[in-house]
Amino acid sequence: MAASKIPQALTFKQFLLRQQVLSLYRDVHRALRRVPDDKDRVELRVWAREEFKRNKSQHEEMAIRMLLTQGKRTLREIESTVTLAR
Repeated sequence: MAASKIPQALTFKQFLLRQQVLSLYRDVHRALRRVPDDKDRVELRVWAREEFKRNKSQHEEMAIRMLLTQGKRTLREIESTVTLAR
């Protein structure tokens, strides 16, 4: 009989961090919808997706918090740049 792999339950802190990461991911993609140039929009979406995938294996709480802070700063930069471009 094949052994099934049961995923370990998240702690409450891990659950909250996960929700923050998912929220940031959605916010970044919403902001990228407003990029006027199609080619730039596609390139930025690929970049954002790869950044999240690259850090997917990170499990250390402090590192995740640091990445969240960096991501929020990047999101603000994207939003201000898109606003100025219009």
